Amino acid sequence: MRVLLTGSSGWLGRYLAPLLARNGHDVTGFDVVPGAHTEVIGTVADRPLIDRTMGAHGIEAIVHAGALHKPDIARYPRQAFVDVNVTGTLNLLEAAVAAGNDRFLFTSTTSLMVRADVRAGAGEAGAWWMDEDFAPVEPRNIYGITKLAAEQACRLFHREHGIDVAILRTGRFFPEDDDTHAVPSGENLKANELLNRRLTVEDAAAAHLAALEAASAIGCDTFILSAPPPFARADAEELARDARAVIARHYPDAAELYAAKGWVLPQIIDRVYDPSRAERRFGWRARTDFGSVLAALRDRTGLPFAHDPDYTSPIIAQERDACMC
Repeated sequence: MRVLLTGSSGWLGRYLAPLLARNGHDVTGFDVVPGAHTEVIGTVADRPLIDRTMGAHGIEAIVHAGALHKPDIARYPRQAFVDVNVTGTLNLLEAAVAAGNDRFLFTSTTSLMVRADVRAGAGEAGAWWMDEDFAPVEPRNIYGITKLAAEQACRLFHREHGIDVAILRTGRFFPEDDDTHAVPSGENLKANELLNRRLTVEDAAAAHLAALEAASAIGCDTFILSAPPPFARADAEELARDARAVIARHYPDAAELYAAKGWVLPQIIDRVYDPSRAERRFGWRARTDFGSVLAALRDRTGLPFAHDPDYTSPIIAQERDACMC
């Protein structure tokens, strides 16, 4: 299948493009900055460029992974988020329909589900259990607002034109340090998040491949992508009060392994992302979970996730280099 991949120079794109190619797809990378897997340089807000790219490469399916993200809020005006995340998605949907494509993948974010009360901490029943039916969805910033609007555009095009759409709300998989949490930090935080809200970039890429190939069976649906949590909904109240006790029931040696590493387990967990719909509907389940981290600590092997505190997104690196000229 001839696939247009937006965001091909980004963190997900550098894993997803070669994975698609290894599985027999002809990938055309599209991004605002150069990259090893990017053939077309430009913005998705440029509809004529998209139309030319679709025609020149005979595109049969679109995987729209490009976007402005939450850290970009400090660097771009709100209008830029509308131009890229909303108008850009609309441009791609219209181009896909015009080309007769039968499937469209949209990389969304669990961030749009984190409304003000979720961000404030656990609810009355304990940890928030967040699956695709979690409501109401009230994004707290322009990033979430524009990603939700783009999701709605995808659903509209499915209803009006019949194009199959998979909306993939990804949990965290960035390699750099968190921009809001200082303690714990680095690898410790990433390991903890595999309990409830993170996945590896390799698993995120694998989910996109699986959804692309199952699009005709999916029709139109939304999926949360995260490592499978070891918890059940019945654990919600205790997770918000004493997460370490719950973790100990599932992983009796976790505290000892963490102590040997100089790490700390979370005292409370106030939200849990449930990715089970993706497994039920198109057979994807993250290969790396919290148990994988503990196995690495037991065996004293490399951690099963990427951590690079010096990672800089390609667009920031390009702007930095331009300023230094």
